[in-house]
Amino acid sequence: MTTDIQEFFATCPKGFEQLLGCELSRLSISQIRPLSGQVSFRGTLADAYRVCLWSRLASRVVLVLGRMSATQADELYAGVSEIDWEAHISPHATFAVNAHGTNSELRNAHFTAVRVKDAIVDQLIAKRGSRPMVNTDFPDVTVTVRITKTHASLGIDLAGDPLFKRGIISRRTLTQNLAPLRPDYAAALLAAHGIYGGNRSEKHGGKSLETPAYEAAAATPSILFSGAGSLVHELVGIRSDCAPGLLRTRWGMLGWVGHDSKVWSELIDEATYRANACEKNLEVCISDTRPKADVAARHSLRASGLSASLRFLSPKELAEHTTDGGIVADMSWFGHNLAVQGSALSALAHFVGTKATVLSLDETSDTTLGQQSSSVTNVLVGKTPAGIRTYAATKNFELPPTVTVRAKQLPVLVGASDQFSARLTKVAKLRARWAKREDISCYRIYDADLPDYAVSIDLYQGCTSSKRWLQISEYAAPHDIDATLAKKRLLDVLTIAPEVLEVPPHHVNLRIRTRAKGGSQYVSEGEAPTYAHKQTLLIDEGGLTFEVDFSQHLDCGIFLDHRQTRAMIREMMKTAGTAKSFLNLFAYTGTATCYAADGGALHTTTVDLSKPSLEWARRNMCQNGFDGQEHEFVQADALTWITEQRRSKNRWNVIFCDVPTFSNSSRMKKASFDVQRDHAELIIGISRLLTRGGVALFSCNLRSFKPDVEKIERAGVSLEDITKETIPEDFARNQKIHHCYRVTRVK
Repeated sequence: MTTDIQEFFATCPKGFEQLLGCELSRLSISQIRPLSGQVSFRGTLADAYRVCLWSRLASRVVLVLGRMSATQADELYAGVSEIDWEAHISPHATFAVNAHGTNSELRNAHFTAVRVKDAIVDQLIAKRGSRPMVNTDFPDVTVTVRITKTHASLGIDLAGDPLFKRGIISRRTLTQNLAPLRPDYAAALLAAHGIYGGNRSEKHGGKSLETPAYEAAAATPSILFSGAGSLVHELVGIRSDCAPGLLRTRWGMLGWVGHDSKVWSELIDEATYRANACEKNLEVCISDTRPKADVAARHSLRASGLSASLRFLSPKELAEHTTDGGIVADMSWFGHNLAVQGSALSALAHFVGTKATVLSLDETSDTTLGQQSSSVTNVLVGKTPAGIRTYAATKNFELPPTVTVRAKQLPVLVGASDQFSARLTKVAKLRARWAKREDISCYRIYDADLPDYAVSIDLYQGCTSSKRWLQISEYAAPHDIDATLAKKRLLDVLTIAPEVLEVPPHHVNLRIRTRAKGGSQYVSEGEAPTYAHKQTLLIDEGGLTFEVDFSQHLDCGIFLDHRQTRAMIREMMKTAGTAKSFLNLFAYTGTATCYAADGGALHTTTVDLSKPSLEWARRNMCQNGFDGQEHEFVQADALTWITEQRRSKNRWNVIFCDVPTFSNSSRMKKASFDVQRDHAELIIGISRLLTRGGVALFSCNLRSFKPDVEKIERAGVSLEDITKETIPEDFARNQKIHHCYRVTRVK
């Protein structure tokens, strides 16, 4: 057994340094020094092996071989060459170099790695006469170099793969709609809550062993949102005294010349003994309302080789069941997706006054729990700043305001949100009766009825399933409204609306709308998370079936405010000329084309610049039985295409053109399109594509739109404002939701 005291460092995510230092201390490691992104320590090789096997917070454990000046590449090369690499890399072993950090001369980590590799290769060729093999994917030995200012540290990575890869085989299909929490982050959350692996002396094999064990006196915490199961298997692993590295089969030290296999085998035996000796009657209480969260947690536990009784409760039931152990909560899973943040915060609010440790992206949990966090560990979730916030059990807290929905108390952030709840409940009942009478399944329920709650809420009900979705669109608050207050109101809307309308929170799609020059514009909340998957629904409107998608698009595939317009197009086709031809410009998903075909159109042409939109339009047409060759789909810039068609003999009986407010797509022939600036030329062009007696409908959603009637009439075109006829009853509060005009030729 090697008993020499050597220098090591354990790397970790930024912000974990103090937690990792505490963990190493509990593993009987000495001379611990937390640094940036790592913790250095001194000990024997057995100590380093123990850290590899038992640490839940470290990413890698590196044996330091030496430090050298690295002001330039040649100096680094010389320093690396002074190390005896035959003592570390055997003749038949492969190796790789991982480089981290830069300085003014070594500005590229890849170049640094290559220079270190060259120094090692050159030395071994000179000593052995043969070139060592490099394998960057699965090396037997990994050499680590870290550049810090003018110096470099060089070492052997004893871990190989990152330690947070526990050897657990996960089934991605179970977690594809759940944001996963990396195991080391789950362990950090537990550590901040006071749940560590500790030290306990026992006899095993006739020897006194000092091996990790949990603090038996600490009560088991409850879990709110389990990180796709990571919090569950980390907590059970600690409570079961099971080493997190026990399932791993590949280690960085196994191919290293200096590896002490006897020491490693003894540590594996100790870990196996402790795992088998621990009691297995652990119960963990969890609340995670996301679909399949319970399945993912149970699978994660089984895949870890662990067992425990898992009880899944509602947030309220979990709060009633939670004891002195408090709760740990992963509130980072929704990212910046406000659509589900409201319901998540409402769940957290049940734990006011309870000891809690929360991983979150902002300080909203302070407001929710009615107290300021007692400590914050700043970390990064991906590239997003976040914090592990701890809250002490206390009776000195402010109870959050609540609203009553269906005899259920909902915690909210703003007391005045009870007015929104009452208003939404009232209009929802009225709108539901109207929709049933009119046989309408998708409609607008609320449209900024209360100025302080400036959102619109649309309900979509599936025609082939009982699924219901909400699309909530926020109007940007004026500049004189406090942004924090506006966000709290929006979060309350997102908490209350699903409860009032009996829609699951994960079936809420949020759009943020900002006021911009030229009218209101929708903007996305940010990139869709990588774990999101397509959320499609088939809906019915006017006896036709349409596909809507709430996952990857700002608009879900149908504009409900044009319900009357589409019905008008169907009636117009019934009385169109003998050719019964229909043209849909800026067609989007082709819903108007479906109505035209249902009205008897013998030939339809659907034009849009977007290929995905045209494919969507084709699916809508096929869904309704209109899949013949007489239905044409054209991917083109509509403005250029109109000019080209004016020179052809193609003409249409009915044309529908619902234009965007503004477009500057790089695929357009013109630099940009502005509806107020360019509408007259567009309308005149459309009129030239009409058959004799043909009719076009021109629509736009620019609230301040004013047609240039004089210019249009000079071109022999009649423009009749029919906006009022096309505004459905559920959009009556907003008479400027769109403008619509009947276009005909007068000469």
